[in-house]
Amino acid sequence: MAFEKSSLQYLKELKKNNNRDWFTDTKPNFKIAQDNAKELYSLIQERLEKHDEIDRFKLFRIYRDVRFSKDKTPYQPHFAGSFSRLGAELRGGYYLRIRPGESFLAGGFWAPEKDDLLRIRQEIDVDASEIRAILNDKDYIKHFGGKFEGEELKSAPRGFDKEHKDIDLLRKKGFIAVKNFTDEEVLSKEFIKEVDKSYKALRPFFNLFSSILTTDLNGESTI
Repeated sequence: MAFEKSSLQYLKELKKNNNRDWFTDTKPNFKIAQDNAKELYSLIQERLEKHDEIDRFKLFRIYRDVRFSKDKTPYQPHFAGSFSRLGAELRGGYYLRIRPGESFLAGGFWAPEKDDLLRIRQEIDVDASEIRAILNDKDYIKHFGGKFEGEELKSAPRGFDKEHKDIDLLRKKGFIAVKNFTDEEVLSKEFIKEVDKSYKALRPFFNLFSSILTTDLNGESTI
């Protein structure tokens, strides 16, 4: 099974004609593309559940919330979905967006809660070697370029040394692994397999951060 070329073409046309009249007139085409996307995400979840425990899947709505945005176009010209891991001890989540020319998958910690972010920074402050090992892992480098994406502070967070040897990690406000896909890759019959390989490559990252976020600095469980 593959994501259909006609579904990707619909998203291209939606981007060009992002208005309610056009969307209403082409609603049957949207339903076909949406069903194709749902099937794709379902097959990805089936593979994901063979090597991780998934609590739930969410397919994001096509409708945009424009109340506080300068961009008043009413629709998202893409399909996007997320997979949440099961239980308090399994941290991290998986994400996939399909958008012509801008498709990507991601995983990790986009905007950690204040306490979680502090706990991660405390770990980095004491010893970032295990996190560095993740970034230097050959599979992680292959799929995610050996780096974390996400917003950063301009300087050290309060209470941390601005000259710390791991200041690049301490400045992070989130820890996200991102992999981009071309339209040709999205339409390939191998796309689902490639997504799954990338998700598998996230597991050492998720395992380490789950351990950090469920223990204190002495290694004692906090859950």
